[in-house]
Amino acid sequence: MTRLRATLALGLVLAAVLGLTGATVRVPFVALGDGPTFDVLGAQDGRTIIDVGSGLPTFPTTGRLRMTTVAVTSQVTLFGAVAMWLSGSHEVVPREQVYPTGQSSQQVDAENTRQFTQSEDDAQDAALRYLGYPSSVEVGDVTTPGPSAGVLARGDRIVAIGGRPVATPQDVVDTVGAARPGTPLAVEVRRGDATSTVTVPVAPRPGDAARGYLGITAASVVDAPATIRIGLADVGGPSAGLIFATAIVDKLTPGDLTGGRDIAGTGTIDASGRVGPIGGIRFKMDAAQADGATTFLVPAGNCSEAVRTAPGGLTLARVSDLREGVAAVEAVAAGRTPPTC
Repeated sequence: MTRLRATLALGLVLAAVLGLTGATVRVPFVALGDGPTFDVLGAQDGRTIIDVGSGLPTFPTTGRLRMTTVAVTSQVTLFGAVAMWLSGSHEVVPREQVYPTGQSSQQVDAENTRQFTQSEDDAQDAALRYLGYPSSVEVGDVTTPGPSAGVLARGDRIVAIGGRPVATPQDVVDTVGAARPGTPLAVEVRRGDATSTVTVPVAPRPGDAARGYLGITAASVVDAPATIRIGLADVGGPSAGLIFATAIVDKLTPGDLTGGRDIAGTGTIDASGRVGPIGGIRFKMDAAQADGATTFLVPAGNCSEAVRTAPGGLTLARVSDLREGVAAVEAVAAGRTPPTC
């Protein structure tokens, strides 16, 4: 805040000295504010946001499950920054917090798009796993050169590593990381219809030579008879995962999960259903309430911030994983108060 005051004050002085107007002088800050919300149980531009396809039975839904966003104003003038800062409607932050030094806005947008796509995939896997569909861990990229090159291949299903069964990508990270570099590690894989055990020499992990490294990425794959497609344009970042997963559960289960209520939320989610914290929760809560939501699903890691900045009358439901998120929505639908922040 001190840096912000000093920069704005200096800008005003320079504008006066140079005879410029603060309406045109750009400052190295961006403004964060309330972004749009989207009911992911509904449609955007006439297209269903979450399309389950024909391979899985679906059930009618009512109510709303709103994903929330933060609006970023990247071109901020001196007077604009001062006005938004004084009004309290926006948070003015150094530009590098949103657009890191050395990265173009196009690179940042591309990374946000990648994260959004990953959140869609993880939300689908988390929801289907919650509903009891069988899952496995699959080899994604194989680093070449690397310890697994020529031994493991993209699409191999990892059954066990070092004799320990593998159920999630995190199991791979934990087991391999605990292995001593330089030792051989038995990896049981299923390729097609055949299962075999191969040996991979453990290499030191780049950046942390004390931990093991196989040179592969691992992804969760849920075996379901349909591919769920999530279509939402002009949105980036990973923070919609929790709401996407909850909406998929609603569509694939009998009954009405929301009970006709208007519920919003935010939070990253991984394929196992764990929910992570996000940024800009103040603006997301404000926008959700303005659009009609009465309950907001809050990642446990954001609870203290949410309590400080939540608008009055908005119920904050504390969520650490998908199971808790679904339970919170069920409680609201039944007229009960969910576990709160």
